[in-house]
Amino acid sequence: QVQLVESGGGLVQAGGSLRLSCVASGIIFSINEMGWYRQAPGKQRELVATITHIGATNYADSAKGRFTISRDNAKNTVYLQMNSLKPEDTAVYYCNAHLRLTDYWGKGTLVTVSS
Repeated sequence: QVQLVESGGGLVQAGGSLRLSCVASGIIFSINEMGWYRQAPGKQRELVATITHIGATNYADSAKGRFTISRDNAKNTVYLQMNSLKPEDTAVYYCNAHLRLTDYWGKGTLVTVSS
């Protein structure tokens, strides 16, 4: 079965950094587009960043210049480096794997940014 397992969330002060990781299994990782999404309290889930199988990246405006998505195909892992964190970044962050018409989701990791 497919599993996406996120880690790296936690409590951090505004201006700080966190690095999220997502380890995938049960998929051919190297051909999947990977992404990070988040859901803040009282809001809908939104895209944060994606990275294609060849490394092309896309970011939400709110993440540009602060967040970096990367992948290590040898480790079946996608990362999200988050710098200059703001309280509005507080959310549950979800890992996503996408190929054609299929999407898989992790259970999420909580990021809390205090002011």
